[in-house]
Amino acid sequence: EAAVEAGIPRSDDFNSGDNEGVGYFEVNQRSGWRWNTSKAFLRPAKNRPNLTIWTQSHVERLILEADGSGRKRCAGVVVQRQGRSAEVRARREVILSAGAIGSPQILQLSGIGPAGLLKRHGIEAVHDLPGVGENLQDHLQIRAVFKVGNAKTLNTLANSLFGKAMIGLQYVLKRSGPMSMSPSQLGAFTRSDDGQAHANLEYHVQPLSLDAFGEPLHNVPAFTASVCNLNPTSVGSVRIRSDKVSDAPAIAPNYLSTEEDRRIAAESLRQVRRIVSQPALAKYQPQEWKPGLQFQSDEELARLAGDIANTIFHPVGTTKMGRDDDPMAVVDSRLRVRGIEGLRVVDAGIMPKITSGNTNAPTLMIAEKAAGWIVADARA
Repeated sequence: EAAVEAGIPRSDDFNSGDNEGVGYFEVNQRSGWRWNTSKAFLRPAKNRPNLTIWTQSHVERLILEADGSGRKRCAGVVVQRQGRSAEVRARREVILSAGAIGSPQILQLSGIGPAGLLKRHGIEAVHDLPGVGENLQDHLQIRAVFKVGNAKTLNTLANSLFGKAMIGLQYVLKRSGPMSMSPSQLGAFTRSDDGQAHANLEYHVQPLSLDAFGEPLHNVPAFTASVCNLNPTSVGSVRIRSDKVSDAPAIAPNYLSTEEDRRIAAESLRQVRRIVSQPALAKYQPQEWKPGLQFQSDEELARLAGDIANTIFHPVGTTKMGRDDDPMAVVDSRLRVRGIEGLRVVDAGIMPKITSGNTNAPTLMIAEKAAGWIVADARA
């Protein structure tokens, strides 16, 4: 109601072409369980005779070979399994789906990537592809926290043994209650200012608060109004730090590194304040805890936005799709790695630009489209 009072329409009030609204999120959930791609796609197919699943395995590198004419091809992968390295050869092609962080790391370790980076780590540049690991984009979630009165939140419900027991019992008996829900049930899409052509902010509202993911809930009643810039202009990178697969790559998201992103961060916090100040929330006596009303200037709010923000786990773009004349394009329009036959990347890394919303469903759509191309090319 507060968001509606502040000018954001309800989701069921959308007019044709309108992309702003507030409402409940649709989530990947079934009977109180998180429903993921493994359950939806892999589980029904796991007993097929033409499918072998290896778990507790880790790809070391791709096997790259050249034919008599000098054309480069991915012939398989080297996998760490049960403490040993094993080669797996491919008759047709290899599909790399290690995500926007893992896929560029594997490509770089295999000699596909920026030649200068590979040389620094003693890796032969089999194919100089400068876009591998570049163009990293992510949604930064700015977590404004408000203390409230006259209301129970998960902070108070889950901060006692009795409360935890009741939550657990509700889930066990009915598959309902807090344990059956995603952290954010309520969302909104809106503009940070009237100059935006479309909704560029997304809200995730949570009946809880904490310092960071993995940390305990606060012991006072509070809610979190998280807001993220859907179209960030800050761009980062994923680059290997050595030639060892066991060394995690250097991930540099460069959040809030552009003036535009800092301005939108400040405006989004001001918008949160306007929403919370509406009459619909007055009976709960909300008090801004983080970042704090003492901070008012653009510079202060942009700096504090970084302090109270977390990733929303939407990394994309590090193996981006692009045209032939784009030197930073890693894959073509059918997700084939440029300059390497028999190799595709199928994950969120192929997105040239981050989507204006959560990335899970778009990534599933990418996979569905790629599956069709893989089958069509196999039959050609």
